[in-house]
Amino acid sequence: MNILVTAGNTVSLIDRVRCITNIFSGRTGAAVARTAWGRGHSVTLATSHPEALLEYGMNHRDPGERFSVLTYQTFDDLATLLQIQLRTVPYDVVCHSAAVSDFLPAGTFSPNSGTFFNARTGEWEGRSGHPSLTEQKAGKIKSTEAELWVRLVRAPKLIDRFRQPWGFGGILVKFKLEVGLGEEELVQVGEASREYSGADLMVANTLDGAAHWAYLGPISGRYDRIPRRELADRLVLAIESLYQERAADG
Repeated sequence: MNILVTAGNTVSLIDRVRCITNIFSGRTGAAVARTAWGRGHSVTLATSHPEALLEYGMNHRDPGERFSVLTYQTFDDLATLLQIQLRTVPYDVVCHSAAVSDFLPAGTFSPNSGTFFNARTGEWEGRSGHPSLTEQKAGKIKSTEAELWVRLVRAPKLIDRFRQPWGFGGILVKFKLEVGLGEEELVQVGEASREYSGADLMVANTLDGAAHWAYLGPISGRYDRIPRRELADRLVLAIESLYQERAADG
C-alpha cells in the first residue's frame, strides 16, 4: 500500500514572532508511519516534528527507501500540502493523526484609552462614549501594550475536505481527542465524527487517557480499547485487513 500519515501540531501566527499552537508532538503519527513502513508499505509522513522519528530508530533526514518525509509548520502549510498530495499522488490510505488548529487568529487588538473589559458583566465599556479597539498589525507587536485581545475564528476541518473537494477515495483514518468524556460517550462521539467525515476507521481517546489507551474501530462492528503501546501495530493491521477485504470485493 501507499500510505500518507499526518502528524504533529500546526501553528497559527499572531504576528511574525508569536503564534498559537497545541501541545502535541507527532509521536503517534511517527509510530504509525514507522510501523507501516516496517511491514513493507510505502509511507509518506507529513509532520511538523520530523525529529519524532528518531525515537523509532529512523533518521528523518535519510529515512530510507519507501519512506519520505514532508514538513509543515502552519495550518496553511498543511492545508496546501494535503491538497497537492491528495490531488497528485495515488495514495491507498491516509492516516490523519495531525493535531490541527481548531481556531485561527483573525486580528489582534488593544483597547483604546478609556475602553476596558468588565470581567464581571462580560462586556466592553467606555468611560467616554462607545468602547473601541485598535488592531495591532506590526510584525512584532510591542510588549509595552497593557493588554492584547486576539480574535479567533473557527478553522475549516481539513479532514472534511479529503473526500470532497480533494477527491480521496481510499481508506481514511481519523483521530479524535476529547476532554472530560467517559469512555462510552467517547466511543459514541467518535463514531458520529467518523461517519460525518466519511472516514473508515476512527482512533478516539481522551487527554487524560491518551498516554495509556485509545479506542479503535469500527472493527467487526465494534470499538476495541487498545493499550497505547499496541496502537500503531493494531491500527496498521486493521488498515491492512480492510484493504484486503476491499481488494477481494473487486
